[in-house]
Amino acid sequence: MRLFALLGLAILLTISGPSLAQQLPVSPYNVQLPVADTSVATRNQAFADALGQVLVRLAGGQDLRGQPGYADALKGASGLVAQYQYQQGNDSSQGLGLQVRFDPASVRHLAQQLGTRSGQRPPVLLLVRDARGRLLDQSQLQSLAAAINQGGYEVSYADASAAPSASSLVADQSQLAATSQRYGTGLILVGQVGNDGGQWTLFNGGAAQRWSGSAAAGADPLQAAGTAAISHLGQQLNVIGNGNNSGSLWVSGLGSAQDYASLLALLRDDSAITHVDTVSVADDGILLSISSLVPLSNLSAGLTAGGRLQVAQAHAGADAALRWIH
Repeated sequence: MRLFALLGLAILLTISGPSLAQQLPVSPYNVQLPVADTSVATRNQAFADALGQVLVRLAGGQDLRGQPGYADALKGASGLVAQYQYQQGNDSSQGLGLQVRFDPASVRHLAQQLGTRSGQRPPVLLLVRDARGRLLDQSQLQSLAAAINQGGYEVSYADASAAPSASSLVADQSQLAATSQRYGTGLILVGQVGNDGGQWTLFNGGAAQRWSGSAAAGADPLQAAGTAAISHLGQQLNVIGNGNNSGSLWVSGLGSAQDYASLLALLRDDSAITHVDTVSVADDGILLSISSLVPLSNLSAGLTAGGRLQVAQAHAGADAALRWIH
């Protein structure tokens, strides 16, 4: 198998000329950077530099260089590479470039070890319409997707035949829950774009943040919206886990023993949660005592982002309240 893998790599490197090399798709796990030559030493240094860029994205721009294990992680960057290819520019001034794609699961696991919550990071569902109300497709949303990718998030796209409107998501929590269930994410960016930047709403598990577009003259309003969305997400989710926070969490909507088991499995799989205990059970809800590396508000935002929990009304005796929807 190793021989075949090496032969495949040799073929890939051989055909990667200016006309045959294909651009890697836009993704937070893909990086393109210039290199001086194709030597092993240069390539390994480029892998380390590229991994550093990806980790910054997943940490929402936060500096992870002081985290234990960071330097060793960069030294082992080559082991996380899923694909790479060289690409010669169209003219001599552009020089040689190296495109690198890292394995998403491996890098998310590394980012978790360094204290981020990127392992639980779902995609952002894009529901964007033009001034006439027509849903924009993937090809029309490239600049928006690229801006969100730069913030460390993948994106997904709604089925045009069944895409809900912003007003229905705001007015109907069941519609919002159904959309989260269908697409597997609590992060939904809804917008109506215009020359002035448009109107935007970012949902995270039922909580909505709204803003008006403010793209500078001549700037791309979609790119500006993506940058703004990442800023909003960063306030909720980009917290490096290094504290000891305790609180109580009420979760309603549990209709069966399977729901209860699935909830506990979800919580115990969250790298930010260090301890969880059941305090009491009433009707379709459960009161939990939780210890976490991040404040409970940030923990709740991270849990709802996954699309299986939704923000709920405050509950007596609980510091935070969520509703199970999946």
